[in-house]
Amino acid sequence: MARKRKTEGRTPRRALWLRTLIAITACGVAVGGLAAYRSYSDGSATAAERPVTTEEASRLALSRLNLYQASPVAVTLAAAEGGGVVVRVKGVVDYRAHRAVGSYQVTGSTESSGASGPPVTGQLDHGLIVWDAGGLGLAPVPEDDSGPPWQQAEQIPRSGWSSRSYTSDPLDAGLQLLIGLGADRPDNPMLLAQSGARWLGRDRIDGRGYDRFAGPRAQGATPGAGSDGKQSPLTYWVDGDGGLRRVTMRMPGLGTPTTVEFSGREDRAKLPEAPWGTG
Repeated sequence: MARKRKTEGRTPRRALWLRTLIAITACGVAVGGLAAYRSYSDGSATAAERPVTTEEASRLALSRLNLYQASPVAVTLAAAEGGGVVVRVKGVVDYRAHRAVGSYQVTGSTESSGASGPPVTGQLDHGLIVWDAGGLGLAPVPEDDSGPPWQQAEQIPRSGWSSRSYTSDPLDAGLQLLIGLGADRPDNPMLLAQSGARWLGRDRIDGRGYDRFAGPRAQGATPGAGSDGKQSPLTYWVDGDGGLRRVTMRMPGLGTPTTVEFSGREDRAKLPEAPWGTG
């Protein structure tokens, strides 16, 4: 996405939650392509957790390639910004083009109209969002258009987008993680296992079974389970074929992790050119 000076426009950074942003270590890419982060307790460990087997490491290593090959993929992201504010993004990611488009909605509590009334929970902001490896752009939803976000985004000229680089708040960290999850080649399963990937359990999502894995730990972390405070903050749900269904990322100071859900290939999607155009 072409960089430009931030302009005024609708943005999910209301004054209410500007005061609640939580700084984290910026997202990075670790050996083998999976993200490595400053480690701290994940809080989801169980007594049954253990190092991954060779077969499990192989499936985890294939998950990013499978995501790339399924592009464009329908995604949903939910990020808690603190203070009861939640940002939800629904859209599609094209891992071949390294671009994504969707709609966002910010919900939280606002002061009621009455002087002594309780806070009212509702929508604080909404609009369109595009993002890539370099940053994100926001724009209002076009009037009289009920089409999907990628269709709406095509109507907005390049000058209509308010773009900026990533910050360290939960929404930006989640978008940056999401855009980097797909890869055009598998990871190295041996390196994943050696870096501390762990099997945490098995869950069912929409009637299908998924193994739940803790990702590789940051370099220099002490071997062991989550109880030692060194487990990766990233958790992956992977099926028997190496398909990635869900990723969560825990962040310091927030009890609710950022969650990314994958809903499979979106054949209808055609990512717009306008947000990345030069005109």
